[in-house]
Amino acid sequence: MVRISNNLVGILNFVTFLLSIPIVAGGVWLSHQGTSECERFLDKPVIALGVFLMIVSLAGLIGACCRVSWLLWVYLLVMFLLILLLTCFTIFAFVVTNKGAGEVVSGRGYKEYRLGDYSSWLQKRVNSDKNWNKIRSCLEDSKVCKSLIDDGNTPRDEFYNKHLSAIQSGCCKPSSDCGFTYVTPTNWTKTPTTSANPDCTAWDSNQNTLCYNCQSCKAGLLDNIKSDWKKVAILNVVFLVFLIIVYSIGCCAFRNNREDNSWKRYP
Repeated sequence: MVRISNNLVGILNFVTFLLSIPIVAGGVWLSHQGTSECERFLDKPVIALGVFLMIVSLAGLIGACCRVSWLLWVYLLVMFLLILLLTCFTIFAFVVTNKGAGEVVSGRGYKEYRLGDYSSWLQKRVNSDKNWNKIRSCLEDSKVCKSLIDDGNTPRDEFYNKHLSAIQSGCCKPSSDCGFTYVTPTNWTKTPTTSANPDCTAWDSNQNTLCYNCQSCKAGLLDNIKSDWKKVAILNVVFLVFLIIVYSIGCCAFRNNREDNSWKRYP
């Protein structure tokens, strides 16, 4: 008798196995072709994810189609742990991204960002010198600030009305409360200021310095991370529903295996 649940588990895991192949290939490509530390940083996690999906999908495929109960049991255990892990991560992601937003500046088309507005957990991650040095290197490699001057010398009023990304606003220009004189988007003349903002002293028009060491740059990065994590958390909710459905089907297939094995043992 054909077991529908076993067939469904087999098909789903065969598709997952096929998807894991380009993931592993992509990780191997990054490890050999990556031209910067930022690109090579992703190779090991990507390879690990691909290998993990490959092993788990094989366990589910063989366990369901070949009626190997212990493999299917291992598959269900891993699925249960994955569901638990994703649930915890999704809740955590919503909690740590609940705080923080850009501040509207009068007469400006862009927002500015303050590090203290974001969750303390995220602040600790970027305040670590070890972490920030790597992040800064990635920001410089991305040439996020150079893109502001690629179109030539933007007039001051046009720049003030320009929409900037969180990272561009935080890392490529000084804070508005410093009162510096605009020359180009990434070149500002320092003037005496009474502002207590530490970013005013951290700013430098040198293209390799700019405001990469400013708190506003770290805040801009966190705002970007916050936006991305919220999107990931929403996708995780959808993925969790899918995993729960697959897990339920897998439980039915495991029960079918046990019934078949019992029938063969006691004719």
